[in-house]
Amino acid sequence: MTAARAVEVAGSLGESDYAEADAALAETDRLLVESYPGDTGARQPIHTVYVPGHLYRPGVAGEWGAAALDAVEASGGLRAVVSDLVGDAEAEVIVERVSAKLRTEPIEDLRIDFEDGFGDRGDEQEDAAVVAAAEALAEDVAAGTAPPFAGIRFKCFEAPTRRRGIRTLDLFLTTLAARGELPEGLVLTLPKVTTVDQVRTMVSLLERIEERLGLVPGRLGFEVQVETPQLILAADGTAPVATLIHAGKGRITGLHYGTYDYSASLGVSAAYQSMEHPAADHAKAVMQVAVAGTGVRLSDGSTNVVPTGDPERVRDAWRLHARLVRRSLERAYYQGWDLHPAHLPSRFIASYAFFRDGLGGVATRLRDYVEQNSGGFLDEPATARALAGFLVRGVQSGAVTSEELRERVGIDEQALVALAHPRRA
Repeated sequence: MTAARAVEVAGSLGESDYAEADAALAETDRLLVESYPGDTGARQPIHTVYVPGHLYRPGVAGEWGAAALDAVEASGGLRAVVSDLVGDAEAEVIVERVSAKLRTEPIEDLRIDFEDGFGDRGDEQEDAAVVAAAEALAEDVAAGTAPPFAGIRFKCFEAPTRRRGIRTLDLFLTTLAARGELPEGLVLTLPKVTTVDQVRTMVSLLERIEERLGLVPGRLGFEVQVETPQLILAADGTAPVATLIHAGKGRITGLHYGTYDYSASLGVSAAYQSMEHPAADHAKAVMQVAVAGTGVRLSDGSTNVVPTGDPERVRDAWRLHARLVRRSLERAYYQGWDLHPAHLPSRFIASYAFFRDGLGGVATRLRDYVEQNSGGFLDEPATARALAGFLVRGVQSGAVTSEELRERVGIDEQALVALAHPRRA
């Protein structure tokens, strides 16, 4: 046998050439690390519920859950509703988990609304309501009855409402801070954004509030509501929705599509304003490209068709909502808005069915990838990340248990998140 010999192959480029390439791409390297860090893998709520500021009180999430359970009982029980909305596959599991969800965590993300849901009640009334809401949220958190994510939506930064919106933001945060540490899941919503300068102003205001309240720099983030066409296409032909994410200096946590404001601004008649209108799909596709790789999350809008009234009207509204929720999930919009307690059953049923439907095939493919087994797919690392990301959301939503994950894939949740969301060095 001939001994193996080390063979040295000389290339035509030297160290100086490699160094020159590194220097030329240093700015690109910095951009990718700082502006496109990828998703952290932290939990994203599957929905946001809006409650008018003057109606918020501790324990309101539990009240919504009880009302949702009453609604399904009035329609023949949860088993019957599940069968009607998503069929009988996995029905028993979905019934068990949705029932538990409505009893223990019926609202994942709560927004105390001082914008459209509150209106113009005068400065004195709004000041009092904001302080009361902040104190109520602190009580809710202390009692363990608050949703995992909660915060406020204040009025927009256009001239007629700018000062009122800023004052509401300031009063809310100052009151909360006076009660102790800010809630971990605090969320702030800036609505009806039309220009990148409004985002820059929001960043500046939060920097000042942090300094004056003694908060850690960067503690306060916010989400942007995309409700105006000026964010999708500006007068100069650019897409400000992409620019504003980077102007947010890492503080922007999400982009939320506003179904009705956006549709109305384009002249879509009321009967056709919907999350599935072509104008909505275009805006959301632009938003999706804008956030890719940034770690900023997306949320779809809402339906204003409420499951109330006679039994058939309730069932029709649930079917519509469940279909729209499923449609959003299939398009990688993993969060949406719910406007009424009776929206909760269809939200959780449709979401859990989506993750349960995909569980078997995704888990098998991911286990084959992890264990390097030869299966029916030759999945690349990017596909493996997508498979793992699907399961991460399934586990975080409650549709899939940690025990199922270990049994079907052979890894725990921490390893799953690491596989789904590898961080750039």
